[in-house]
Amino acid sequence: MAAIARSVRPAVRLLSRKNVAVPVCARGYAEMPFTFAAGNQVFYDNADVKQVDVPSFSGTFGILPKHVPTLAVLKPGIVTVFENDGTAKKIFVSSGTISINDDSSVQVLAEEACPVEQLDAAAAREVLSQAQSELASASTDVAKAEAAIAVEVGEALVKAAE
Repeated sequence: MAAIARSVRPAVRLLSRKNVAVPVCARGYAEMPFTFAAGNQVFYDNADVKQVDVPSFSGTFGILPKHVPTLAVLKPGIVTVFENDGTAKKIFVSSGTISINDDSSVQVLAEEACPVEQLDAAAAREVLSQAQSELASASTDVAKAEAAIAVEVGEALVKAAE
């Protein structure tokens, strides 16, 4: 017990000195480099953003700086990007992947993506109607699976366009 006291005593003296500067960290947002691309367009290229909300098959979740590293699969829906100036941009995605890395960088790679303001509600309803017809007439398991995916995307597209 005396040996423990002797080894701890110098550390206690050092910490109890009044002139020892202890760094104080202010709570604030760290940087979060964000890349978001689809086959047809790059929406963000290593941009610094506040937050990103993504639809995944395990549920919709928000990503902030210092988020735990994660890999997830996008489901059809809306990715919302909260930029540092306070604006929120909404982009529809059909599918893709999300990578959140140790260094707080985030990559969203979408199969197809389109800004929500560019969606046409009538065209989205037509896509859904066609997908439902294909599902009803599908005869093989592969055709049924492909049509079911098209219906899921069509439903999310209609919801996003309205």
